[in-house]
Amino acid sequence: MNSETINTEQDHQELNDQMLRRRDELQKLIEMNINPYAYEFPRTAFSQDIFRSFDDSAPPQTVAVAGRIMSIRRMGKASFCHIQDSKGKIQIYLKKDDLGKMYDAFKLMDIGDIIGVHGFVFRTKMGEISVHAQRLELLAKSLRPLPVVKEKIDEHGNRIVYDPFSDKELRYRQRYVDLIVNPEVRQVFIKRAKIISTIRKFCDERGYLEVETPVLQPLYGGASARPFITHHNALDIDLYLRIADELYLKRLIVGGFDGVYEISKDFRNEGMDRTHNPEFTMMEIYVAYKDYMWMMTFVEELLSTVANEVNGTMKVTVGSNEVDFTPPWRRLTMYDAIREFTGKSLEGKNEKELREIADELGLEVDQTVGIGAIIDEIFSEKVEPFLIQPTIITDYPIEMSPLAKKHRFKPGLVERFEVIVNGKELCNAFSELNDPLDQRARFEEQMKLRARGDEEAHVLDEDYLRALEYGMPPTAGLGIGIDRLTMILTNQESIRDVILFPQMKPER
Repeated sequence: MNSETINTEQDHQELNDQMLRRRDELQKLIEMNINPYAYEFPRTAFSQDIFRSFDDSAPPQTVAVAGRIMSIRRMGKASFCHIQDSKGKIQIYLKKDDLGKMYDAFKLMDIGDIIGVHGFVFRTKMGEISVHAQRLELLAKSLRPLPVVKEKIDEHGNRIVYDPFSDKELRYRQRYVDLIVNPEVRQVFIKRAKIISTIRKFCDERGYLEVETPVLQPLYGGASARPFITHHNALDIDLYLRIADELYLKRLIVGGFDGVYEISKDFRNEGMDRTHNPEFTMMEIYVAYKDYMWMMTFVEELLSTVANEVNGTMKVTVGSNEVDFTPPWRRLTMYDAIREFTGKSLEGKNEKELREIADELGLEVDQTVGIGAIIDEIFSEKVEPFLIQPTIITDYPIEMSPLAKKHRFKPGLVERFEVIVNGKELCNAFSELNDPLDQRARFEEQMKLRARGDEEAHVLDEDYLRALEYGMPPTAGLGIGIDRLTMILTNQESIRDVILFPQMKPER
């Protein structure tokens, strides 16, 4: 790097005084023959490991630590700073007599710079475990100032933060800054990773095979949603980003696998709100020779295991509620739930009667949708928000579930359940429809709804029907929203708080 490189400024970027000062410091460091962007650093210890292993009675421990400078206190020929690594913060003591030229270079370093320190661990007169620097290296010069976040620990040991970096939109848009100045945010994503790894371990231990299915599909299906469309230039065809994995995973059950699952990104071209992002993560699993009753027990075991593994307890705090994942969970039918919360009985009602009930309940329902969507609207608005504890809602009207098997005992219903937690759907499961003639008739009904203007109705998939015609064994299927599960287990209000880089409007 040379001065010409540094003085070249992007036309669209207006540099403020602090940014200009940092570029000036960068130039001076280069003139001191100090590389401001190192190639590597042989770190031997992390902050929290040092705190755990420190022993006042033992000989001083030699360490190599690295991290981002988060505070600086200069005092002539000696200085203190705190560096932050991936596990926490630790104080560094720097002395001119030990560091020589690099102590002068430290005067050109700022909050936000990343440094490496070789030294020994000691306890200061104030009682703080620190690293006495014997060698200092600059690893990366920060050219932008971090948001100023001040904090102190009160007499009760509580952390008090002043001027936090709390603007939601800015935090989502600049997640890298959010993670630096709000290190507790990292714990959300560490837990998210543990949620996924626990689900994977749970399924693997039971002999189910993790697979991958296409993201780009010639025909989308498996859910009621509008897709994103893209174009493949070589084939000169439009393709769709998948809205669900279901139809491809069930093709694999046809092919002879006894149990397959996928943890994947799905995409739905819909609005964004507190629980919806157009790009989201799903886990779907399909197990041959099982039904939805078996799957109810499976999902209770799975989610209670995940909750306990991630938080050390099956009880989690979500907002002002305590949610208990301990099995067994309450089970009731969709019609019974609607009757309990609204006093209305929907069994046997035609579309006109259902619309009248919706009107009585103060709900506006689109004229293009059919019976299934009307019932779904009543349930979503008048029942779902009040189901706080994990609840299994069973036996849905056939119009709502074109991929689920008809109920073996109850005409007009299907063998489907959803798990509702803290007022939102978390899981969806079926005894999967494996009758190809019935499936074709259901698809045709969905196509009639599309003709009426329902853009989220299912499309008819001839290849999937062909697969069913070869024969699919009885199968239980389940889908779990990973983002919503993470929201619950980490007590986050918005889906954007559990997605590292959520979709945002373009910056002006």
